[in-house]
Amino acid sequence: MPRYTIDFDKEFDKTLSELVDTTDATTKADVIRRAVASYSYLKKAQRENKGAKVVVTDNDKVNKEIVLP
Repeated sequence: MPRYTIDFDKEFDKTLSELVDTTDATTKADVIRRAVASYSYLKKAQRENKGAKVVVTDNDKVNKEIVLP
């Protein structure tokens, strides 16, 4: 498996630690792998479904639309 060395600032490291503590991810690397997999899935869906949107809803009410770069 390829290895990478990436420098993160303290705030990003804190965010990774919080995600390990509050999700079922077991390591910071696991959080990053899942994030990349999610982003890849969403970008592919966006390419294949022109006009598709990612939204957060509550009882069918759109609370937030997420714009992917």
